[in-house]
Amino acid sequence: MRTESFHADDLAKALRRSKIATMPELKKALGTEVDVTVFRKLKQLAYRTSYSHRGSYYTLDETAHFDQNGLWSYQSVWFSRYGTLLDTAQAFVENSSAGHFAEELDHLLHVGTKEPLLRLVQHERVTREPVDGLYLYCSMNPVLRKRQLLARHVLQAEPTLAGSLVKAEVVSDELKAAIVLLLLFSSVLDEKQRRLYAGLESLKLGYGGDQRIAEFIGMDPHTVAKGRRELLEQDLAIDRIRKAGGGRKPLKKKRPKSSPESKN
Repeated sequence: MRTESFHADDLAKALRRSKIATMPELKKALGTEVDVTVFRKLKQLAYRTSYSHRGSYYTLDETAHFDQNGLWSYQSVWFSRYGTLLDTAQAFVENSSAGHFAEELDHLLHVGTKEPLLRLVQHERVTREPVDGLYLYCSMNPVLRKRQLLARHVLQAEPTLAGSLVKAEVVSDELKAAIVLLLLFSSVLDEKQRRLYAGLESLKLGYGGDQRIAEFIGMDPHTVAKGRRELLEQDLAIDRIRKAGGGRKPLKKKRPKSSPESKN
């Protein structure tokens, strides 16, 4: 009986040593000229293929340290927690608070996404809506799509903010949603409330939050800092939120009426 001469451990050692590798490199490490042999051994390992470079690079799951967007790169080769480029593009569209234009997704994924997005639309995995002469790629879920379009229209009404979000390397979806909410309700919030809300989002970001929030919403960084300090100092009085005289009126104790007999 022929003994197995190829071992998955040889692939694992090669991948740990180089972090990423192509199929020719893996075949050399395994000592074979057959792709199928490599794939058979890879199945015994927890591995991923790159979504950039047409999926021609491989790495071990233990090697990939994904960022908060679910991406990891090594030597300009990109890998995703979501898998292929199609799956990654779909996940980014689905998880976005305001949908994505192709140019935005190109920037976020560091690869061209126009063709993958078109394929996703053709396979009804995402949808697209015309916004200001461009296609905005949105979720197939009608409720989510409506929210994304509403948020996008708010962003488009604030060109400076929209540009800042596109240029930012990492902007959490929670932050985008918070900024959109601030813009949506800015007409009904007074100056104090806007300052406090901006200060709250700055606190969530931590170091440098004042400047980032200020750039996003067009507010002076000192104003954001003031709101943040007021929150930290708990400078919130109920009478500044509730109008004077509002609320429940104090109850008066009723005196029992005296009967005619008691008077006698």
